[in-house]
Amino acid sequence: MKEFERARWRCRRGLLELDIVLQRFMDQYYTQLDESGLEQFERLLALPDNDLWDLITARQINTDDQWRQVLELLQKS
Repeated sequence: MKEFERARWRCRRGLLELDIVLQRFMDQYYTQLDESGLEQFERLLALPDNDLWDLITARQINTDDQWRQVLELLQKS
């Protein structure tokens, strides 16, 4: 549970739209992620807000498979 709360805290971002998407993701998908998915999510959270938002909204093309699985879930959120 500690990891879940820490991840939820890291989802608090500067962009309201990003906050909303990340909170929906946490509510719907986070607990279903395997170890690889959790690592992908952590790498995505390390990105600057604008870069992460551009990936989620497909303004920036994802050419790296390192976070493809989680990015697809975020795009559904």
